[in-house]
Amino acid sequence: MQPDLEEQYDKIYRYCYFKLGNPQLAEDITQETFLRCLENRRFQRGGHPLAYLYTVAKNLCIDEYRRKKPRDLQPELLETIGTEAAQSGEEQLLDAITLKMALKELTEQEREMILLRYVNEVPAAELAEHYGISRFTVYRETRKILKKLERGIKDEAGE
Repeated sequence: MQPDLEEQYDKIYRYCYFKLGNPQLAEDITQETFLRCLENRRFQRGGHPLAYLYTVAKNLCIDEYRRKKPRDLQPELLETIGTEAAQSGEEQLLDAITLKMALKELTEQEREMILLRYVNEVPAAELAEHYGISRFTVYRETRKILKKLERGIKDEAGE
């Protein structure tokens, strides 16, 4: 089954932005991802197209990261949350800051897995293929990460 490419575009963009922290660069990498996938016969034949999209995007982000100096690509995960929350009220701003601080306690792979699973709503089977692990391991790891995140939020909030 072919994924709806328009529906997946925003998800791949969020993934690239998460990896690179630069909106223009994320847009370029997202477009390149879809161009490469559409040109590739393996993608067109079926299989696991979502896993393939994420693999291509990840590899392009890695290539970009290698091309640039690390200080040029400082990913600022959820940087915009603080801005949006400030417009909504002080309490939401504090919640956003607390979440951001708790997310910094996670590893890069843990943040990526949470982004893919819960923000981009990638099915566990696709994540399993993407990471080369079983679905059971995906479920176990996401539960572990969420508990770690919950502890971090409680620590940051002073509870």
